[in-house]
Amino acid sequence: MPGAFVHRLRVRYGECDRQGLVFNPHYYAYFDVALTELWRASIGPYTDMMASGVDMVVAESRARYLAPAGFDDELDVEVVVSRLGRTSLGTSLRVLRAGDPVVEGAMRHVFINTATRRPTEIPPPVRAGLTRYVASPADGVAPADGPAAPPAGRVA
Repeated sequence: MPGAFVHRLRVRYGECDRQGLVFNPHYYAYFDVALTELWRASIGPYTDMMASGVDMVVAESRARYLAPAGFDDELDVEVVVSRLGRTSLGTSLRVLRAGDPVVEGAMRHVFINTATRRPTEIPPPVRAGLTRYVASPADGVAPADGPAAPPAGRVA
């Protein structure tokens, strides 16, 4: 994926089911680990944003399972920012084993004010840190004061 952040992890025994394969909900945990590491690498500690009164909540998530992974497999989790809106962040994720796709996914997070639990604008340092991971800036980055234009070929 162009502009992808990649985090490598190893499947632990406890993440596998009786068939010896990664139990499917663990892929969402892998997505979360990769997003946390993306955050750390591009913005800094996530807790700094929370201390400023801003947090993020999951609004949507999906995963498509393409191939199995098992105990001790090394997996690369790729994260690309598919949309950087005014109050929300869209990400596309892929889990790969030796370059072969295992899972594809997508998530949408909404930034909230921690006191009111209402949506709030993406803080400028967060926007700046994530911009380099946007798949296509023309399609996915909204100006700070308005919504992004829909990607070519898509209806808003």
